[in-house]
Amino acid sequence: MHPALWISKTGLDAAQTDVAVVSNNLANASTVGFKKDRAVFEDLLYQNINQPGGRSSADTERPSGLMLGAGSKVVATQKSHTQGNMITTQNSLDMSIQGRGFFEILQPDGTIAYTRNGQFTLNDQGQIVTPGAGFLLQPEIAVPEDAQQISISQDGEVSVTVRGEAEPQVIGQINISDFINPTGLQPTGQNLFVETAVSGAPIQGIPGLQGLGTIVQGALETSNVNVTEELVNLIESQRLYEMNSKVISSVDQMLGQVIQQL
Repeated sequence: MHPALWISKTGLDAAQTDVAVVSNNLANASTVGFKKDRAVFEDLLYQNINQPGGRSSADTERPSGLMLGAGSKVVATQKSHTQGNMITTQNSLDMSIQGRGFFEILQPDGTIAYTRNGQFTLNDQGQIVTPGAGFLLQPEIAVPEDAQQISISQDGEVSVTVRGEAEPQVIGQINISDFINPTGLQPTGQNLFVETAVSGAPIQGIPGLQGLGTIVQGALETSNVNVTEELVNLIESQRLYEMNSKVISSVDQMLGQVIQQL
């Protein structure tokens, strides 16, 4: 079988995967706190026919070799953790992290997940939870039933104004965590990430200290997906798919001519 058929087949697979990555970015263009992905390509093994620097005679060496590639593949998807834009909501439980860091979320299995989505609400016990699954924000903060107003400072201190009291009452402290390699975090859906061996251990601290970002109340961080950029990437992936398809078609015509001649 002609090797170009298999080489182009790997190109089709890689382009198809790239289209899937771009489509996921576009699907999450309105997801709060979403971080876009990028497909990472890598060439496959080479068939080494002549080694560069091999002896061509007793006194000479080959300045270049003869090596035939076997195609390409997608080896990874990398998250871009650049800051998204900020939108103002005026909701007291909406929070945005300006800078580095993640909110800590307690999962049902007792493990900690991390998110940039600051859309929070209260459950039936007055605890601050995620709006979808109702996972608890860590450390746990319970808002009193008679609270009139919730205030969250830039350093994460949560205070409430209680009915009948003039002075605000501090009810908790929101900490955030950062990672040496946030790209190594594993996305699990529901806007959550979990720690992996390559992300490094979480570095927990008070917002605004030790290089961590600050919290902005009444605002949300939008997705960092640039729709125009993703559409251009989609066009490139589509043309890449078409070019590999064209190679397969050309090889098919070449083989057809050989069959007809013989």
